[in-house]
Amino acid sequence: MTALLFARLAAVPLSLMLAAAAPSPIADRVKAEQAAADRIRGHVQFLASDELEGRDTGSRGYAVAAAYVAAQFASLGLKPGGTGGGWYLEVPFRRASHASPPQARLSHGKRTIAFVSGIDFALQASLLERSRAIDAPLVFAGRGLSEPKLGVDDYAGLDVRGKFVVVLSGPPPGLPSEIAAHLDSTLDSTATRAEAAARRGAIGLVEISASPGGTPHRFGSWARPRVDWIDTAGKTGTASLLRATLALTSKSAERLFDGAPKSLAAVRAQAKSQRTVRGFALPARLSITAHSVWEDFSSPEVIGLLPGGDPRLAQEYVVLMGHLDHLGVKPDAKPGEDAIYNGALDNAAGIATMLEAARDFVESGKRPRRSVLFIANTGEERGLLGADYFAAHPTVPIRQIVGAVDLDMPLLMYDFTDVVAFGADHSTVARAVDRAAIGMGMSVSADPMPEESIFVRSDHYQFVRRGVPAILLFTGYANGGKAQWDRFFANVYHKPNDDIAQPINWRAGARYARLNYEISRILADADQRPRWYRGDYFGDTFAPGQPRAER
Repeated sequence: MTALLFARLAAVPLSLMLAAAAPSPIADRVKAEQAAADRIRGHVQFLASDELEGRDTGSRGYAVAAAYVAAQFASLGLKPGGTGGGWYLEVPFRRASHASPPQARLSHGKRTIAFVSGIDFALQASLLERSRAIDAPLVFAGRGLSEPKLGVDDYAGLDVRGKFVVVLSGPPPGLPSEIAAHLDSTLDSTATRAEAAARRGAIGLVEISASPGGTPHRFGSWARPRVDWIDTAGKTGTASLLRATLALTSKSAERLFDGAPKSLAAVRAQAKSQRTVRGFALPARLSITAHSVWEDFSSPEVIGLLPGGDPRLAQEYVVLMGHLDHLGVKPDAKPGEDAIYNGALDNAAGIATMLEAARDFVESGKRPRRSVLFIANTGEERGLLGADYFAAHPTVPIRQIVGAVDLDMPLLMYDFTDVVAFGADHSTVARAVDRAAIGMGMSVSADPMPEESIFVRSDHYQFVRRGVPAILLFTGYANGGKAQWDRFFANVYHKPNDDIAQPINWRAGARYARLNYEISRILADADQRPRWYRGDYFGDTFAPGQPRAER
């Protein structure tokens, strides 16, 4: 039998024998994907471990996580992309809180009403003034918006210089959800209420609910300590030139309109159906007395650079980023309760897949034509603050950043077959997403939850605000994805059980990393930088004068 077998083998051509013995391309792909999955799992296990205590911005755990990411960048052979030849861009933060309960009084002629902090009103602590004593008249200015592109100017015919501006919360009716969220966001400093008021000389802003009996949704957050970056020039991220920003409960707000040309009920009714609500002076004055205490600290952006290989394009940059921070430790945890917000999927998984995408660039053996910046952002959970600081103080000229891809909270719980690119419908970044997804056998789906306005709620939006086309990539709703997203948001999102004990699909993580690499590679190697679509609101608002593309 043995002799017969050897005789038969001897008759087989050597080339066929070697081909049969060689690994197949499919087997190679499976092996490489498993290796990537194992690496991603290792990164997440470390970053989401209890020892890092939830990676809160500025904490010891975050510092350890930042050092880990910098070490990973170095091991891949990336160049430091921070300041001073290092891996970090230190973000200077300030935490402001009230030294004692602030006081507010409303005066109608000789009649004075004292408001109670936390019950009648909430006042933001000041990042710029330790002590404030303000007394000024009041002017109602509709929703307090001035946006010519939408035909809205709530300040028409009003003199608000040196006065408090009283505005209704919420955006005008009938707007697309992303534009509405942008106008109602505290993140934007060009079109929103505070800056619109400041540009016209107002001294403060008072927000009231547009609904009877309601309270502005920021009421609770304004009563808590406030954190933002503050640079050496004394500029802050979201603070405007206004000296005071506060919110009133519905009962308190009604008192502002005593003796006014229209009642609060009348202007609320008008606001339900009309885009512009005509303003008028209010027959009252508001006085504020407040004292703030400050705590200054810092937390770094971690930045790695892969230089481009095309002399003509190497001074342009594609950004691939994710946020490294999470929520830290639950301060009021009961004995025996899990108190650590590990943030395994939000967003240790995003950082892990970014590191794997960086490895794909390096191991491809082909340098991208444009340079690529890999950024681990700090302060995302506190309001996209680290990304905002980078965009305001970039380590490369912001006009040379051609596009950005954000890896935030990939839901690696199932074999996803589609993805959602939030923001892709605004620019030609969409074409790179489509091409990369098709190449990997995936589809690109429309936003399945437009009411959530995800486009303005993650770090890429801070680059959009500086005119950079940018997207956030989520795993999609197909192949059981919707049920997984519903479960995650209901039971896991921003809870301590977002940890490594979840049944995470690490092979899905490898595919997500590879897809983000493919998108970024297409953007980096393209002859033309991404362009905003003609007539797009965000492009027209933040990138006027840039070349446009047709949809």
